[in-house]
Amino acid sequence: MRSLRLLAALGLGILSGPFAANAQQPARVPRIGFLAVGSSPRVEAFWQGLRELGYVEGQNIAIERRFAESKLDRLPGLTAELVRLKVDVIVAPDPPSASAAKEATRTIPIVMRSSGDPVEAGLVASIPHPGGNITGVYSIADELVGKRLELLKEVAPRVSRVAVLWSPDWPGSVHWFRDVEGAARSLGVQLQSLEARRPADFDRAFEAAKKGRAGALITLRNPVIVSSQRQVVNLAAKGRLPAIYDDREFVESGGLMSYGTNLADLYRRLATYVDKILKGAKPADLPVEQPTRFELVINLKTAKALGLTIPQSVLFRADQVIQ
Repeated sequence: MRSLRLLAALGLGILSGPFAANAQQPARVPRIGFLAVGSSPRVEAFWQGLRELGYVEGQNIAIERRFAESKLDRLPGLTAELVRLKVDVIVAPDPPSASAAKEATRTIPIVMRSSGDPVEAGLVASIPHPGGNITGVYSIADELVGKRLELLKEVAPRVSRVAVLWSPDWPGSVHWFRDVEGAARSLGVQLQSLEARRPADFDRAFEAAKKGRAGALITLRNPVIVSSQRQVVNLAAKGRLPAIYDDREFVESGGLMSYGTNLADLYRRLATYVDKILKGAKPADLPVEQPTRFELVINLKTAKALGLTIPQSVLFRADQVIQ
């Protein structure tokens, strides 16, 4: 009887041992690599999107953050780090980061936010069928540049010379500048090019606008302008230049007006792509999402300071008017 009990105990140990060990093994936590040229307040919308989908950093997801601090030459090295870490997906919320990620890996899924046409940029094969390992959202920034100039002309109809703050170094910028030139010709407006490749160039650029007698300002989005938004807004106010931007964040900081996509919403949408990929979807099968709605935001306090009266026809179209 004692021998039988001993054998039974040994048998239970043999049977239960492997199952107990498997039960104790923690589930693998997915790892996200976040790669960006610079930091932006809009990034919080991405983290919020993840939380809304049930992801909690340190519990059921890990995040590796890499920021190039507006230095493009740092992107290849930062991307290589994420590849070596074998992250499950790379989130690249700007064109330079997306391009760097594409160069670094053909296997790790990449979720991008492209301000220019991602097909023209060579990031995806097509909008409905991306192919490869990249998908995400497309801001359609290039198609709105001319519309911004039209709005600026409506608000300041007497303006005949408009300064364009931009950097030819950033992908898509040359194409956008040509779009502005086309719109300017149709509106009978002269353009003054203000190239600013780094924050230190802004003072010189705005001084050139003053000497050139520019009557208004339009910006072509790039990380340098985005990261220096308050400086740009303050310089425009100092120079008494009515200005239009692509992002409401500039208007909230005191800029006159903006027209473009809701970037916070697009950042939040990136989280849904990450969720689908972590659940097994392939980037090649996930169509690139395009915004269907654009928002016009106007700051009446700034308009008053500039001595401008915003036409009712423009105010009626505004999605938000800041008093």
